[in-house]
Amino acid sequence: VKFDPTFSRSFDYLFAVFSESEITELVHTFSFKMTTKLVKAPCESIELLFGTESDSKPCDPSASDSSVGDMTSSDYYFNSYAHFGIHEQMLKDEVRTVSYMRAICDNAHLFSGKVVLDVGCGTGVLSMFAARAGAKVVYAVEMSRIVDQAREIVQKNGFDGVVEIIEGKMEEVELPSKVDIIISEWMGYFLFYESMLESVVFARDKWLKPGGLIFPDKCTLFLCAIEDAQYRAGKIDFWDDVYGLKMDCIKKIALSEPLVDIVYGEQVCTAVQPVIEVDVNTVKSEDLTFAVPFRLQQTRTDFAHAIVAFFDVRFTHCHRPIVFDTGPFSKPTHWNHTVFYLDKTLALEAGELIQGTLACRPNKRNPRDLDIAISYYVDAKNIKTNSVLRYWLR
Repeated sequence: VKFDPTFSRSFDYLFAVFSESEITELVHTFSFKMTTKLVKAPCESIELLFGTESDSKPCDPSASDSSVGDMTSSDYYFNSYAHFGIHEQMLKDEVRTVSYMRAICDNAHLFSGKVVLDVGCGTGVLSMFAARAGAKVVYAVEMSRIVDQAREIVQKNGFDGVVEIIEGKMEEVELPSKVDIIISEWMGYFLFYESMLESVVFARDKWLKPGGLIFPDKCTLFLCAIEDAQYRAGKIDFWDDVYGLKMDCIKKIALSEPLVDIVYGEQVCTAVQPVIEVDVNTVKSEDLTFAVPFRLQQTRTDFAHAIVAFFDVRFTHCHRPIVFDTGPFSKPTHWNHTVFYLDKTLALEAGELIQGTLACRPNKRNPRDLDIAISYYVDAKNIKTNSVLRYWLR
């Protein structure tokens, strides 16, 4: 397993092929005995020495369902959407659901008589909005096992003559015809985590007619910094001294796992900066790997403990464009906010800057997960520092 020897010196090599935790997981997965010889980056290589065949644990076929063993990470993702709880959470998110309803139902002139594709239809709510707006037919594609309930819901609401539920992956199903409009609620935490954007891009390229519309069609990812001493003390700095014992190795893990939670406007201590815009009409799969600069200016004299990411969603084809925002100054949504705690507490005065680069790429083993890196530096009155931090959104 090779590492680039410049790993610690070049932002271009922020992402190693395997992290130490990934190697440990690999070893545990295959139940091998591992001779302790793990060399950390920067280095030329890592050598894994496994035991003999007799050292491995025997497989007991009766111990588990073989179908579970055959499941991929994508299978687990889709099966998570078979549980009603996640759909309850999304439907109760009025910011999300009402915005989609207004974008579709208040623009019946765009949907009337049209062929519509709903990518990842879930319970079918967006498909039924489209049918209510006068769509000729709605192809509602869903991979998870919620499809049985979706069919029943569509029938009970009298839309089974318009909405056709199609079970399968968007990349594998065949539609009866091209479509005029694509609707989808594809966004995930941090906009891109577990998102269905690649499925929407596939559907756009294969099934959308020239001049067709996508709802929503634009999103922007934003960053800001926050003061959050209470959480940091209780969840991260806690590991420095646990009943007189040092457990700072766990602190490193805690820092590498972004927190998905609600952040309140009064915590925000810098200006908000847009860092990347997604135009669903033109975005490509390779655009999901990116590195963008940021420059966060402190708005008050305070401490900065973390960088927060959130996004907005825009329906620009509407008669009056509809926008909803998932940020700290808006009504909370089921997407919450993604919080990246910094390795240091930054004591900043108003006007001082946190500058750096945000890098993101889909995880190689599970593309719905994200490998994220934040490189930042501060040259302020009370603190001069720089750092490169790696995060795993899983």
